[in-house]
Amino acid sequence: MIQLDFEKMGGLIPAIAQEYSTGEVLMMAFMNRESWELTVKTGIVHYWSRSRNKLWKKGESSGNVQEVKEIRVDCDNDCILIKVNQVGGAACHTGYRSCFYRVVDGNGERVDCVKVFNPREKYGEGNE
Repeated sequence: MIQLDFEKMGGLIPAIAQEYSTGEVLMMAFMNRESWELTVKTGIVHYWSRSRNKLWKKGESSGNVQEVKEIRVDCDNDCILIKVNQVGGAACHTGYRSCFYRVVDGNGERVDCVKVFNPREKYGEGNE
């Protein structure tokens, strides 16, 4: 098994999720050793939530899990690219397919995506 370098960022490494079938970048989150090992073992992506300070199985609340299709590790062993099958059509907790749904446009931004689900219906009030 490849040895990832969790020490550079205090126990965390960035993990980029990309849709396997299209190459679309869906999200970026962090993994610690435990989430990495669970992802490899189960074939379902797990992350470390910095805001909640806990292990997080992607889709545990929404049902929008990420099934691992391929894992790539960068040359420094400190960043992961996970090619996934995004179940449920959305990776972003705000309801969009991708967390990268905003495009910087001149002095502002525009939304370049449609919402797949209403976050209030999935997570309850105040979780957008």
